[in-house]
Amino acid sequence: MAADRVAILGAGSTGCFIGGCWLATGLPVTFIGRERIAAEIAKTGLTISDFTGSQTSFSDVDFRTDPSALAEADIIALCVKSGSTEDAICDIATHARDGALVISFQNGIRNFDVLERVLGDRFEVARGLVSYNVAYLSEGRFHKGVAGVLWAEDLPRTRILSDHVGEGPAKLCLSSDMLSLAWGKLLINLNNAVNALSGRTLLEELKQRDYRRVVAASQREGLALLDAVGVVPAKVGAVGPKLLPFIINSPDWLFRNLFLKKWKVDAKARSSMADDLATGRITEVDYLNGELVALAESLGRAAPINRKIVELVRAAEAGAEPLAPADLRRVVLG
Repeated sequence: MAADRVAILGAGSTGCFIGGCWLATGLPVTFIGRERIAAEIAKTGLTISDFTGSQTSFSDVDFRTDPSALAEADIIALCVKSGSTEDAICDIATHARDGALVISFQNGIRNFDVLERVLGDRFEVARGLVSYNVAYLSEGRFHKGVAGVLWAEDLPRTRILSDHVGEGPAKLCLSSDMLSLAWGKLLINLNNAVNALSGRTLLEELKQRDYRRVVAASQREGLALLDAVGVVPAKVGAVGPKLLPFIINSPDWLFRNLFLKKWKVDAKARSSMADDLATGRITEVDYLNGELVALAESLGRAAPINRKIVELVRAAEAGAEPLAPADLRRVVLG
């Protein structure tokens, strides 16, 4: 039996890396994305690489800019930015075949609920999760700079997909409790905003304790809010959520020599939010730190740390300069 055809809707950095990994396993993959990336890949081909030194290149890539290509897909890997979810829903509803499996590999919590509410009658919708960062290094090269795997909801069709892609960079782990994993990933992703505000690579930013103090404080605030609504975030990376702020906030000598080495962050790694600021795009801060601000408001509580970070990212989107470690700590924490 022929393998299911996959469409990557929103083939930017993460989408191109996922699609390239799956293409390498023999899956037929169609990439759907922006004209700029389509033109570059047509010229240079597609290359995926990671922190281990692995690198794979493809000269013949089915990359399109027209969402009508969704009509050919059995599986749609949704990788658009959160702010483009409504447009993606329209594209799927208009062009995709009924019964296609839609896996949301988007940041945040809300996107899946919207997809399921609007598309659930015609499509099988699954929550997914990307537990690593991908940087675009130009000339069609997409680089996974940290350790991590893909996750998806445990369903009969995702089991088939997981079995097909197997081990390695394409590995797809399955879970029956994706919401807890999504909250666990969101707590880790609170570093995205600090990395973007720093103007530095992930490795350079994480080496500075004042930056990490801000991240840890935002995580502690998030954990308190989740505890108030009875949500237990799951362990996504090497460290459980409750221990994460203590490790992030540990002294430089301990953090750099023990934890940072274990996390395998290479020198090229950046957060997706940093890439968004660098290219003048609106960030996803409303779907990360903003999720916690919204949760606090629903409880009649405040989330001053995450609210301030949202404000600073908005200022950065408008052209504000990166903040030095002590400056960011002072502005956010006082």
